[in-house]
Amino acid sequence: MTAVAVLAAGLAVLLCFPPARRLQRRQSPPLPWGLGVLALVPLLLLLDGTALIAVVVLSGFGGAVLLLGRRSRARARADDIRRLVVEAAEAVASELRSGQPPSQALERAAVVWPPLDPVVSAARLGADVPLALERVSGQHGAEALRDVAAAWTLSHHVGSGLAQALDRVVERARGELATRRVIAAELASAQATARMVALLPVALLALSGGTGGDPWRFLLATPAGLGCLTGGLLLVLAGLAWLDRIVTSVEAGA
Repeated sequence: MTAVAVLAAGLAVLLCFPPARRLQRRQSPPLPWGLGVLALVPLLLLLDGTALIAVVVLSGFGGAVLLLGRRSRARARADDIRRLVVEAAEAVASELRSGQPPSQALERAAVVWPPLDPVVSAARLGADVPLALERVSGQHGAEALRDVAAAWTLSHHVGSGLAQALDRVVERARGELATRRVIAAELASAQATARMVALLPVALLALSGGTGGDPWRFLLATPAGLGCLTGGLLLVLAGLAWLDRIVTSVEAGA
């Protein structure tokens, strides 16, 4: 019964924390927390105190791990956006050097990175292109567009070549991307080690089950085992959260 309840708890956690791609769509809000609770109610009524504590502990740990995983995926998506933004800015500069008007150059950039479509519309309508760039730069990873907007404004007021200004913006952004790649490579081994250490207890429990013992029953069905399980999960979670904080602070400094 405890194992079934644990599986149900995992399902409830997934309901409470929808996939990240679903969160990106503002028109389809995430499922309410109530669905996850309702999925657990029938089983929670059948559990005794020890099993209920096990379900709560594992559900909380699973939710925290999902949140950390979502943060990691968000950083990866931001890195992809940074690369595409630099390529889009490079495309604009290339089109301008070939004699194309700014609106057509922005259309070429929107092919590289489609979220630039509002900027293309602003250029076609004669609206404020730097303002449109500033708005799009609010996306995590698109911060380089602020420099593009500044270069656009400076070129408009001073009369200097926009292509040359964008070349300098692209050169700076390329340097930042190279720095981030070096940092990611240095952190990759530490992240892989942390994940391996976090999964090692599960592997040891699986191996010990074949020796005739019953470690899962001890951990999930006895007060002493629940204490050990809670303490171990808290330590694992603290280590993962610490590593996540280190990665976030290092990338922010970069």
